[in-house]
Amino acid sequence: MNDSQFHQQADQLLLTIEERLDDHDGDADIDYETHGNVMTLSFENGSKIIINRQEPLHQVWLATKAGGYHFSLDGDKWVCDRTGNEFWSLLAEACSIQAGETVKFDH
Repeated sequence: MNDSQFHQQADQLLLTIEERLDDHDGDADIDYETHGNVMTLSFENGSKIIINRQEPLHQVWLATKAGGYHFSLDGDKWVCDRTGNEFWSLLAEACSIQAGETVKFDH
């Protein structure tokens, strides 16, 4: 993957996160803002989740209260280098814990 392809894929991932958070119909208020390569999700309890692009590595990193995860694109899925789990499942789990309710990011 070249830099241009990485940027396109990472930008699409962040856009999809925004769209899915906008569609969230639960009680939890999850705010998000993006500045450059960093997206911050903020929860009512004051906790945050940080998602950022690591351009030199062609990775997306996810930082949650439970820990940090590094994702590389494998086909059309972002997969965690350490656990082998997909980005969307780890993000849903972290958001559910930090929001105090089930948060799903159905495809």
